[in-house]
Amino acid sequence: MTNKNKHTQPAPRSSARLGAVQALYQLLQDDEANADTVVLEFKEHRLGQEVEGDLYAPADDDFFADIVRGVTSNREELHELIGGALSKGWSVTRLERILLAILEAGSYELKSRVDVPTAVVINEYVDVTHAFYDQTQARFVNGVLDNIAKTVRS
Repeated sequence: MTNKNKHTQPAPRSSARLGAVQALYQLLQDDEANADTVVLEFKEHRLGQEVEGDLYAPADDDFFADIVRGVTSNREELHELIGGALSKGWSVTRLERILLAILEAGSYELKSRVDVPTAVVINEYVDVTHAFYDQTQARFVNGVLDNIAKTVRS
């Protein structure tokens, strides 16, 4: 996500989350790509940089890298969590890749980043969803992440 108004730049962790979702989407699109290469590419050429006339907000690089590497290292387990939180008849394979990347990142944070409050994680990924989708998908992300939080944080 870009922000041309310097007075309303998102917080570094919010930018890290958006960047992580974009990086995870890139990894989902290319089976040959690896997390370390994509993390380095984003740190050097996207996060906090100007790309095609748009300024990417500065991000918490370490937080960004943790999410991307954490998701890729635990993808199978995260997909099980996501699948268990979906409505009957839905599966992870039915999700659009960007929606899957959002849910992967949110699930990883809920499971592995207990230092971040549940409400913050859910709200942040609902906000990320708004960068790509309308309110319907944002409600969907909210519901799925809420179900996952009840499983991993209760």
